[in-house]
Amino acid sequence: MARRPAWRLGGVLAVLGCLFAAVAQWPSASASARSSDSGAAGRAAPAPAAALGHAGRWITDPRGRVVVMHGFNLVDKVAPYEPSVGGFGRSDAKFLADHGFNAVRLGVLAEAVEPKPGVFDDGYLRNIGRTVGLLRSYGIRSLLDFHQDLYNEHFQGEGLPAWMIDDDGLPAEPQAGFPGNYFVMPALQEAFANFWADAKGPGGIGVLTRYAALVRHVAKVFHRVPGVLGYDLFNEPFPGPNFLTCFPPLGCPSSDESTLRPAMARLVRAVHAVDPRRLAFFEPWLPFDYGAPTAVGKVAPGRVGMSFHDYCLGTIGISSAPGEQTLCSDAVEQRVMANAMKQGATYGTALMLTEFGAGTDLDDLREVMGLADSHAISWLEWAYCDCGDPTGAGQAQALVYDTHKEPIGDNVNQTTLAVFDEPYAQLVSGTPLRTSYDATSDVYTLRYSTRSPAGHRFGAGARTRIYTSPLHYPRGYHAAVHGGHIVGDAAGAYLDVAQDAGAKRITVRLVAA
Repeated sequence: MARRPAWRLGGVLAVLGCLFAAVAQWPSASASARSSDSGAAGRAAPAPAAALGHAGRWITDPRGRVVVMHGFNLVDKVAPYEPSVGGFGRSDAKFLADHGFNAVRLGVLAEAVEPKPGVFDDGYLRNIGRTVGLLRSYGIRSLLDFHQDLYNEHFQGEGLPAWMIDDDGLPAEPQAGFPGNYFVMPALQEAFANFWADAKGPGGIGVLTRYAALVRHVAKVFHRVPGVLGYDLFNEPFPGPNFLTCFPPLGCPSSDESTLRPAMARLVRAVHAVDPRRLAFFEPWLPFDYGAPTAVGKVAPGRVGMSFHDYCLGTIGISSAPGEQTLCSDAVEQRVMANAMKQGATYGTALMLTEFGAGTDLDDLREVMGLADSHAISWLEWAYCDCGDPTGAGQAQALVYDTHKEPIGDNVNQTTLAVFDEPYAQLVSGTPLRTSYDATSDVYTLRYSTRSPAGHRFGAGARTRIYTSPLHYPRGYHAAVHGGHIVGDAAGAYLDVAQDAGAKRITVRLVAA
């Protein structure tokens, strides 16, 4: 994903934004403890180890506990496409861990993986692997993201190698930047249509066939690398010339069924042929991000998830004061979340919100985070840094402004950090029933069943871990627990709650001291 401010796209975004905004409108025992002052770091989170699976829409660990992740996108879109070259290093990983973030969507660009047909650059993948290892050392998992925007630099984007372009010889015009070219550039639309049709490319081999082999190669390289959460198979797939049929409110079920589902199933199989333990995440067509439903259905058996995005075109790259009216209402984000929940509930697909934000509209950030948090859905915001993003929203999208400098002081957007850094349960021995954080009152509530999503009941002593956000509780907190009890040291950034014998539901409530 990359986001240009509205002024870059003029009437294109204005019309689309209004369209999306309009269609979105359619219709017991207790225990208590008090933490001490703890500072930002607190007690360190455990390093990620075993591969994650899922039970229905819930992401789970090998014990069947629900795993919830908060974090950011880290996608370097400029050659050599390596975050370490862009300045991301140990101080950044520590900063993320200190603020309770436990996952990163880490960009892996196909044009760097396979710069020539059949020639893989494993040096690039080793560099990405070092970043994975660095993040893991701070307890942060990496979702390897096969990222693209506008296909390739030829179309003012990035992601896929130029040798995969088949645009029927059309000129790359008119040029409206991101995301405008999707909607106004026939050459780009034809390139996508030919990609999904597996048109013959170099050596007479189909481009989608080549791409599946590329994805398989990356999975083979990383299949034993600890700290890998899974694979995001294709960022924001675009349907091609028929994109208008995919708009809200109906979406394009025929294209979902005939084109997207078989393509994503092919990519899932490519990953699971060499790394069946890891989650493989497909994505719906791009218009899903703005409220269109998906009919992609059951993509493949095994460890499969849907990576989805939740955006309002009227707030991307925009700064606005709290309460200020923007182009879109909250109904846009609510419809996206409802569509994702339907996919998860109907097909048992693991869900992960892998993009939202891309601006400093605090009301919009809180709205989307609140929706995800209410369903205990993991989220990864766009983005950790601008990182020279050629298709982005500039510094409006950045949490950290310059990754060549320490993430401290005025190099960090402290205002948005205070929104993102919030209390949340990272591991739940059971199934979350209600989770919320009220930033105004500084009250965090978690209620969960001691029955796992897979149906088994956890026993006495089963533990749930909560990140308590010392940023919001600088003087500590009071914790009230019903159905369980606090174990270990309640001071610090993490609170462990153990299940009482016979408990069927547990409630945890944190309030500022």
